[in-house]
Amino acid sequence: MQSFISETLDTILQSTKSFENVVFIMPSQRAGVFVKETFKKKISAGFLPKIINIGDFVEEISEMKKIDSVQLLFHFYTIYKEQEENPDSFDVFSSWAFTLLQDYNEIDQHLINSREIFVYLRDIHRLRKWSVKGEFKETELMKDHFAFMEKLNNYYDAFYQFLVENNIGYQGVLYRESTKKVADFIRKNQQKKYFFIGFNALNAAEEFLFEQFLLNGNAEAYWDIDKTFYESQHQAGSFLRKYKTRWKYYKQHPIQTVKEYFSKEKHIEVFGASKNITQIKHAGEILEKLPNYNNTALVLADETLLPITLNSLPKSLDAINITMGYPLKDVPTTSLIFAIFQLFLNQEKLEKKEENLFYHKDVIRLVKDATIYRLLQIDEQANIADVLSETVAKENNTFISQEEILTFISSISEKVKERIAAVFNPFESISEFLNRVIELINLLKENANELEKEYLFRFYTAFTQLQNLHNEFGYVQDLKTLHQFFRQLIQSESLSFQGEPLQGLQLMGVLETRVLDFENVIITSVNEGVLPGNHQQSTFIPFDVKIEFGLPTYREKDALFSYHFFRLLQRAKNIYILYNTEHDVFGSGEKSRFVTQLEMMRDDITEKIISPKVVTSPLQLKEIKKDEKVLERLQEIAQKGISPSALTNYLYNPIAFYKQKILKINELEDVEETVAANTMGTVVHDTLEELYKPYIGKFLQVEDVEDMQQKTKELITFYFSKHFKNGDITTGKNRLIFEVANRFVENFLSKEKQLLKDENNQLKIIATEQELSSEIRVEGIDFPIKIKGIVDRIDELNGVTRIIDYKTGMVDATNLKVLDFEVIRELKYHKAIQVMLYAFLYTQYTQFNFVKPLAAGIFSFKNLKSGFLQMNFSSNYRAPDNAITQEKIEEFLEEIRTFIKEIYNPEIAFIEPTDLPY
Repeated sequence: MQSFISETLDTILQSTKSFENVVFIMPSQRAGVFVKETFKKKISAGFLPKIINIGDFVEEISEMKKIDSVQLLFHFYTIYKEQEENPDSFDVFSSWAFTLLQDYNEIDQHLINSREIFVYLRDIHRLRKWSVKGEFKETELMKDHFAFMEKLNNYYDAFYQFLVENNIGYQGVLYRESTKKVADFIRKNQQKKYFFIGFNALNAAEEFLFEQFLLNGNAEAYWDIDKTFYESQHQAGSFLRKYKTRWKYYKQHPIQTVKEYFSKEKHIEVFGASKNITQIKHAGEILEKLPNYNNTALVLADETLLPITLNSLPKSLDAINITMGYPLKDVPTTSLIFAIFQLFLNQEKLEKKEENLFYHKDVIRLVKDATIYRLLQIDEQANIADVLSETVAKENNTFISQEEILTFISSISEKVKERIAAVFNPFESISEFLNRVIELINLLKENANELEKEYLFRFYTAFTQLQNLHNEFGYVQDLKTLHQFFRQLIQSESLSFQGEPLQGLQLMGVLETRVLDFENVIITSVNEGVLPGNHQQSTFIPFDVKIEFGLPTYREKDALFSYHFFRLLQRAKNIYILYNTEHDVFGSGEKSRFVTQLEMMRDDITEKIISPKVVTSPLQLKEIKKDEKVLERLQEIAQKGISPSALTNYLYNPIAFYKQKILKINELEDVEETVAANTMGTVVHDTLEELYKPYIGKFLQVEDVEDMQQKTKELITFYFSKHFKNGDITTGKNRLIFEVANRFVENFLSKEKQLLKDENNQLKIIATEQELSSEIRVEGIDFPIKIKGIVDRIDELNGVTRIIDYKTGMVDATNLKVLDFEVIRELKYHKAIQVMLYAFLYTQYTQFNFVKPLAAGIFSFKNLKSGFLQMNFSSNYRAPDNAITQEKIEEFLEEIRTFIKEIYNPEIAFIEPTDLPY
């Protein structure tokens, strides 16, 4: 394959023998590297020409220095403040100034008379508010917008003048100034020869510059275009056809290097893939099949897919050159910087600034960041970050003070301790805050690997620049503005890769392919809305105004991408085009119009739809066999006692029972910011126990209940402070939960009072929170099994002894309706198992005389209107059977024995159920 660069150099070498005074102007720095390498192969000795990209060339002609967008913004704010009596704050200004600067840049690049376009824009807005009847009503927002549009030209004039005086500027200023100075530049450099190589879409300033050089006779332009596109009405050739007809130079001279490669034989495959990940994975599979990667390009139309792509490349790949930047927002160090910001933003939001307290999640997020976590390692087993998070969870600390953090990090080296402690210092000023971040970065780089050093250095330069600008201008007054500005900054910034540009696979964006040719080309994300991009443009200049003044619109952008796409295919032999078929938030699922055009132009394209390979594996249920150790632990449990909830836990999921009871693994403790359901349940239980305890052994009176009602709120508050340590129950969701708990108890006492108002009702409290236990023998097990439990309340109502369980959750009568004990393994009957076991334990404990009536059931605080929900053994809803008899208990125990036999059978493993509901 003869590349465009190689062909062009061959043509130049025919007429040019010495390159001492020759300058090659290229569209990009990268193209220059390839030109230099190809040149070395073609000449054995002598000077190389000077190779420069167009941006640096324009900077040289304009005699001005291009500055970055951040510096530009600060300078623009200075000018803006001079123009305004009541200027916007810097954060509001920066939200619209970036867009306005883009518009200024475009106006200058295309040499538009700024006064004319801004007066035109102003007049449009004046017409909009003009009305024959004078009935137009202006809102404040409209007034502000109209006033803003009136001033655009004033801002432009003042800012342009400032930039020219200081010899600095954005790209557009450099272009406009270079057109004024180009004649002088050409006169001074008459001895030099200029070659413009591989350009296509030029702005008006570039067109002017190119033509001036060409007309002077000491320059040549070499265009990379195929006859297929140039000699037809194809969009990809539109720019060059325009130059051919408009430029004076081309009235007498032919266009250089129009070749015919596109129509030659090629291997082209188009793949539709579901989701982005599938197309990137498939691109990796295509690469694996290639014999080598030395003349191969993987082009990402959607550059945000770079992180996924890097994880999908074949293992055989030993050399890669990445030309696009890695988005700074995806770099690990970014999350660390945001974690530091979050400490203070949440401190302010949660009003903890005065006490200098930090929200626990923010502190833990910071100390568990990989780079900080490494510094907090005490030894192989222990890390301060883990100790800190465990202690915070145990003590339920929603907020952590700087002093507490210092206590935790006291054992690490003095230098590390000092820098980490400094991060938590009270916020004083922006300058000091930027300084503490810079100091932390300096500390982190000492223990960082090569890649981390790259990340840290990029942030070091960004924060140093911010600090210098802040010291010079002082526009950022608070942390919120700095955070917003930093977020805005990293959205557009990227980290450049350094690699060997001439070896291995070339991984690049579409714009980076300019001038370069490859035998094997893989292009991903060739979707409408990606290639070409969507038509949304952030601008203050409407579409029709752009048309009127000859500014580029989406049409030119589409033509530009059409050129890049088809130019890339011109000389390639093997072409693989992939697009996403899914209609989701990332795209329309429609292949690009360029692919459709390609299919109409050629009949040698194969198209396939690919889907991810789904490898199904048989469902493997967790299974744990019972070895000697497990059986020993089970015997221990039999001695200590099995509770009703442990038994129902086994029936629900044997694996959960194994983890909790055999391995003694408890659930991970976490800081309880919002009152958990079990905490609220404990508070309600403890409150009722405290209220009823003084009346044990007594018949309850209406006055007693009224007395209890007076104490309810105070007790609820006390038990919340006991079980919900350091938690705030005065506001938000916690306040609502507190009120719910209070309402539960109040409603329950109201029910009791209602019951006692009927003089026929006699209610005697026998016990509250009664601990009970009993042993049962099971056939085949040569030791007794202890069953134990705590009954919430035992009372006697009109001669009927009642075993009562309180539930703060929802329970209804169907959960306690059991017609046959053989079905109680089902989840819906687990409440009935608990209640029946309590009844069994009570009858054993008291040697209960079954001549007396016995009932057992639940008070559900979410279903209090149903009153006391009792065990019911009848299918006839008109005639319930609530009596707990000796026969019923025996019948029930037979079923319990089968469960226990199963638990203690060495042959039956703990197996996870297939139908776990949650």
